[in-house]
Amino acid sequence: MKTLLIQVGKTVNKHLIACINDYAERIGHYIPFDICNIPELKNTKALSEEQQKEREGELILKQLQMGDTVVLLDEHGKEWRSIEFAAWLEKKQHVARRLVFVIGGPYGFSPAVYARCDEKLSVSRMTFSHQMVRLVFTEQLYRACTIIKGEPYHHE
Repeated sequence: MKTLLIQVGKTVNKHLIACINDYAERIGHYIPFDICNIPELKNTKALSEEQQKEREGELILKQLQMGDTVVLLDEHGKEWRSIEFAAWLEKKQHVARRLVFVIGGPYGFSPAVYARCDEKLSVSRMTFSHQMVRLVFTEQLYRACTIIKGEPYHHE
């Protein structure tokens, strides 16, 4: 199973970039993993929130393939403990051809993206910047991989 993280905009904080890249490299030892950055929209002051979500949504949908299992990182999604996320990921490894996680822009997702998704996942009930969510999610994906392999990174 291939795994892809689509994110709107690039990470700008060099410390976060270093940590995200470190976890992405670690994840690659367990599963094929890529990150796709969708460029931020230009001249967003002239756009309403809905217009911005629609345009970002079009760019997100262009990255998806037929048969992808699409999981939105969304504040209204399911919340799991790390061990539960690992169990879910292990099941997906047996049925998904390509598992795609999506972190949207500052206003969330367009209705078209919600319609295309298979599931929604929340990383926390707390609010994080989009920059931080990228780090938290990649760490959790790495943690799930180590749990599946029975490695000592995670402690219960």
